[in-house]
Amino acid sequence: MDRIEEPAARGAAKDAGKGAAKGRSLSVVPPAEAAPATSPAASPPPHHRNPGTELKPDWFETIQVNLSAVERRAATLGTRRSVKKEYQAAWLVKALQCIDLTTLAGDDTPGRVRRLCAKARRPLREDIVEALGLADAPPTVGAVCVYPTMVGPAVKALEGSGIPVASVATGFPAGLTPLPQRLAEIRYAVEEGAGEIDIVINRAQVLTQDWTRLYDEVRAMREACGPAHLKAILGTGDLKTLRNVYKASMVAMMAGSDFIKTSTGKEDVNATLPVSLTMVRALRDYGERTGETIGFKPAGGLKTAKDALSWLILMKEELGRRWLEPDLFRIGASSMLADIERQLEHYATGRYAAAAHHALA
Repeated sequence: MDRIEEPAARGAAKDAGKGAAKGRSLSVVPPAEAAPATSPAASPPPHHRNPGTELKPDWFETIQVNLSAVERRAATLGTRRSVKKEYQAAWLVKALQCIDLTTLAGDDTPGRVRRLCAKARRPLREDIVEALGLADAPPTVGAVCVYPTMVGPAVKALEGSGIPVASVATGFPAGLTPLPQRLAEIRYAVEEGAGEIDIVINRAQVLTQDWTRLYDEVRAMREACGPAHLKAILGTGDLKTLRNVYKASMVAMMAGSDFIKTSTGKEDVNATLPVSLTMVRALRDYGERTGETIGFKPAGGLKTAKDALSWLILMKEELGRRWLEPDLFRIGASSMLADIERQLEHYATGRYAAAAHHALA
């Protein structure tokens, strides 16, 4: 693929809720495509590790990105269709299941992490779960994301839940510490029990087009992860152009990243739909060339249930139903969960609670 353009609308995604069962029976997509959310859905196949490839600059060096077309395409995602009532509730439950519930603050404590993990286990109040008909299979979030020193308390608090612990590493958020220290940080987090590692790339290597060094570093980080999955944070707000975003995405996947992630949440500009669309197109191109399925994680600035719906629609339209599962799609957020819970309470009761009624994660 030599150019990213605005595609024609995909007929299969014209109506996110068309054909779903009425009433309180929730279905994220039409029954022909997925099991209703009110019954225990079949677990998706495990997301196998991405083996990566050799560095192949010819896959991305000539890429051209039509900025205006990308922006037009991104603008249609939240405006061309409407997802309402039971369909909206079902999509919001799906979004909740894909959240990486996160705390990355300088004043994090084991107590705060334990509270976060309790919310991860039961992200919705029991009365809302009952009203939605999900009592037999209460939803949980996709993962809990913390600093390396908080992995131990998180693993202990989540024991038996099946919820993985993700740890940021490699000099988060700047990624500018010496490579041996970054690799040691990965190994420490894995030894503490982290099942996923969110690394940050050195953005200077993208800005100077030093693809060999970027590839070698991410490859070394991949090896340091051992059995843990690697999510590569590109820091897209620092990369300046969508061409750089596409190229960095491709190099990270070639080096063995299991996920590509937009942002640390600390940049001036974090996840946006145009940037996410560009990364998703790179992910799709990589999959067409290699047959590998790579995950995607937007993070930073996503706060509302409306944001969650926009990114779910992006994944459904660009990649298909398979990328609506937490082994291939995550949302890096914390405050978003409170708004999703508020919207689901409105669906169940017909009344909006004050925002303060739902505790932040």
